[in-house]
Amino acid sequence: MSGSEIQKQVQQIIDPVLERSLGDLKMIKQVQVEGNRATIDVELPTHAYLQRDALEKLIVEQARSAASDIENVEVNFAIETRGKKSGAKIGLRVKNVIAVGSGKGGVGKSTVAASLAFGLKHLGAKVGLLDADVYGPSIPHMAGVKGQPAVLEYTTSEGQQIHRIEPLDADGLKVMSIGFMIEEDQAVIWRGPMLHKILTQFLQQTEWGELDYLIIDMPPGTGDVSLTLSQMLGLAGAVVVCTPQQVALLDAVKAISMFNQVKIPVLGMVENMSGEIFGQGGVAKRAAELKVPFLGEIPIDASVRIKGDAGGIGSLYADDSPVRESLLKIVENVALEVVRNLQDEPEMPQLEIL
Repeated sequence: MSGSEIQKQVQQIIDPVLERSLGDLKMIKQVQVEGNRATIDVELPTHAYLQRDALEKLIVEQARSAASDIENVEVNFAIETRGKKSGAKIGLRVKNVIAVGSGKGGVGKSTVAASLAFGLKHLGAKVGLLDADVYGPSIPHMAGVKGQPAVLEYTTSEGQQIHRIEPLDADGLKVMSIGFMIEEDQAVIWRGPMLHKILTQFLQQTEWGELDYLIIDMPPGTGDVSLTLSQMLGLAGAVVVCTPQQVALLDAVKAISMFNQVKIPVLGMVENMSGEIFGQGGVAKRAAELKVPFLGEIPIDASVRIKGDAGGIGSLYADDSPVRESLLKIVENVALEVVRNLQDEPEMPQLEIL
C-alpha cells in the first residue's frame, strides 16, 4: 500500500484529545513507505498536547490494520503552535493572546496568570507575560525580575526614529509591567484614559518579538481594561480564576458576563486554593451550570505561596513540586481550548508595525 493510501486511513482517526479527525485537524503532514516500514509525520497544534503516547498508539494500530505488509511504523512528532494571530491588527507577532481575569481580588489571579505563562514556557512555547493589573502589579515579584526596561532605538528606511521598550527576561519568559517603572510602595492613581494609554504602550510599543502566547494578567473586577483589549486585539480567549466558596463565585459569574459582552471567548474557569479552608468543587459545579469548560483546580498548598513570595513561581514545575501535575493539567486544558476555538475560524491578516 502506498503512503497516500495509508495517510487517508490515518486521517480518519479521531484525535483522543480534540475529538476531531486528524484529517480535519490537518495533523498528518506526510506518510512515507519503504518496504515494510512506514514513517508518519504528525504536527501537533500546541506544545501543551500531553497525550502523545495515546495518539501514537492509535496511529500505529491504524497504519498496520490498513496495510498488512507494514511491520514497522515510526511516528515523528513536530509542533507548530496554531493561533488566530491575536495581535495582528496592531502589528503584534503573537499567535494567541490570553487574558486571565477574575470577578474580585484575592483569588490568586496573578498567581494563575504567572503559572500559566511559566507552564507554557516549560513545555517549550515562546511566551510573554504582560502585567495589566496596574493598581496591584505583583508579577515582577512573583517572576523574580527587577530593573528598568531598556528603550531600543531603530531607524526606518525613511530615516524615522522609532523607540521600542524591551521587556525584561525571567528565565526565558518575556515580562512587562508598570511595576518596573514605579517604586514598590508607590500607588498608581489613574483614570480610564491613562489605563488605556499605558496598556496601548505595553502592547504596541514593546518589543515582544514572535510569541506563541502572550498571557495578560488583568485587573480584578469588570473595568476599562477588558474593553480596551477587546477593541485592540482578537483575543484567543479569557481564563476566569475563582476560589470555591459561594461569595467568590458570584463575582466570577460577573466576570464571565463581562467577557461575553465584549466578545472575548471564555476558555474556562480555574478553581484556585481548592481544599479544606475554602471548600472544593464549587467552581466545577458553577462552570457546568454556565456551560463553560472547567480547566482544573490548584490545591491550597504552602509551596505556591512560598515560591511566589520568593520570586520563584516558575519552579512550581519542578519534578518534586506537589502542585506540578495540577498546574500542567490546567496549562494543557487552556491550550487545547484555544485550539478548539480556532477550528473553522479564519486567521486575521498580519499587519506590519514600525
